[in-house]
Amino acid sequence: MSEKKIYNIDEIMKMLPHRYPFLLVDRLEIEEAGVKGVGIKNLTMNEEFFQGHFPNNPIMPGVLQIEAMAQSAGCVVMSADEDYANKKRSVLFMSIDGVKFRKPVRPGDQLRMHVEKIKERRNIFVFHGVGMVDDQVVSEADLTAMIVE
Repeated sequence: MSEKKIYNIDEIMKMLPHRYPFLLVDRLEIEEAGVKGVGIKNLTMNEEFFQGHFPNNPIMPGVLQIEAMAQSAGCVVMSADEDYANKKRSVLFMSIDGVKFRKPVRPGDQLRMHVEKIKERRNIFVFHGVGMVDDQVVSEADLTAMIVE
């Protein structure tokens, strides 16, 4: 197995088309390119969604946790190609299965999205994702996506 590779926000922005306020990965740790990695989202009270979800009890919406997982999985797929920045490819979300939310994610938390490829067929990938805060599982899902030119 190769050495862990760390991608900063500038490199992530070359992999994903998402931008503020919808870019939900601040850092990426690739354990095995194209197969396994951890996306990191540092949450602060300044996140726009905390203003309305919910006033006086800010919680990260579950759908955004799943989106952050999907973005992390997309980065893992793109990391397998060292020339990712020069290609016009996107990873499109197709389906989610087995979604579970276990604990709330709040301002000040660091959400770590552990994603691992469990299946690949041509340009379609299935990943299992687990969201964690302080070594506790907060959410999980199986994500299916495809790469398009």
